[in-house]
Amino acid sequence: MIKVAIADDHIMVINGLKMMLENNSNMEVISSSINARELLETLISVQPDVLLLDIQMPGMSGLDLCPIITKQYPSIGVIALTNFEQSHYVKQMIRNGAMGYLLKNTDQETLIAAIEAVHNGQQYIDQHIQKLLLEESISGRKTSIYEIPLTKREKEILKLIAEEKTNQQIADSLFISLRTVETHRLNLTQKLNIKNTAGLVKEAIKRGLI
Repeated sequence: MIKVAIADDHIMVINGLKMMLENNSNMEVISSSINARELLETLISVQPDVLLLDIQMPGMSGLDLCPIITKQYPSIGVIALTNFEQSHYVKQMIRNGAMGYLLKNTDQETLIAAIEAVHNGQQYIDQHIQKLLLEESISGRKTSIYEIPLTKREKEILKLIAEEKTNQQIADSLFISLRTVETHRLNLTQKLNIKNTAGLVKEAIKRGLI
């Protein structure tokens, strides 16, 4: 029996993954967490064989969580679960200790195959991602961050960050919650691989947002 844990801040995603695995007699979902704090607390008492880890979570991202988990619990095989298909996310998660990388639109067969492979100590990368990595390797071309598209909301928040607005001021001006702003800000730093506010300001200027 392969013990599986899920960490994702969307309950619908967690429930969907559970449904995909519930009829598999070789696997059991033993825990689910909606944020980093909850996950780390759960792992103190319950360790799975395989962890499906969302890259994009509030508080602490999967990118930051992965090396912590793999260091403290080396027996856990981590599979990144995300909507991001850019190569730098894949490479960073693998460098941080992940054994697998799946897109959230994966089908049941692929999900089960990935869990089984990682449980057996093998690496598993989504076939679509493998193709993108191969094409990038053959062409020698890397995706510039300026080619990474931003949503309308991300552009709005990036513009306000560049205008030196605080998270609370951004939330008030856009009529959204503080947590939503914090999540978008975290997503921007991960999506663009930028580590601080100065880098975000520079990005806003280069994109002509201010």
